[in-house]
Amino acid sequence: MGLVEIAGCEGPATVRCSAARMQVFGLTGGIGCGKSTVARIFASRGVAVIDADRVARDVVAPGTEGLALVLERFGREFLAPDGTLDRRRLGDRVFGDATERRALESIVIPRIAQESMARFAALSDDGARWGLYEAALLVENGTHRMLAGLVVVTARADVQRERVMARDKLSEQEARARIGAQWPLAKKVAEARWVVDNSRGVDRVIVRSEELYATIVASEGPPWARGRREERR
Repeated sequence: MGLVEIAGCEGPATVRCSAARMQVFGLTGGIGCGKSTVARIFASRGVAVIDADRVARDVVAPGTEGLALVLERFGREFLAPDGTLDRRRLGDRVFGDATERRALESIVIPRIAQESMARFAALSDDGARWGLYEAALLVENGTHRMLAGLVVVTARADVQRERVMARDKLSEQEARARIGAQWPLAKKVAEARWVVDNSRGVDRVIVRSEELYATIVASEGPPWARGRREERR
């Protein structure tokens, strides 16, 4: 029996899978650093990718227990006209308030963990050998310790801030607040086996991601099984 573990609300949660050879490794980085670009490259190579942010949307979709609990805790003013959660408005509420952020995380993180495990289990049962778990809080919640290895995507502070402003249509002050609500990148890099610097454009990221794919997936056996630490670039 194979084993997939993702941190839940009360310690590690475990799903047993019929495919014993599935390796799941993590992908994280700061907001606006471009981890989704790396994930897309791996997905194009056939790696099974689960994006925790997409799962987070699913667990608070209309009709779910997650959405009901969020509205009960924060109020129905965070319900958009189409019946979905107004994520941006709720984000404005919680990102500057650690107590409110923890309240939201206590609702959604256990449900993200449970749903992610179920999806990895299904992929493993279908014969997938390699899985990539893309999530912003892998280091913060300790999940990275349960995975086969960790990739951290970084970017210079000015580049990160400009990307967040452009992507989310935020002011500089708002972008700084969102970035400041996360752990410093240096703390994540300290836990990484591989680091991808995404400060200098997508072409370099593509090259580095292809190198990582060859090292992690296409080589004869995963490098963590050989006891090696890979070069950080």
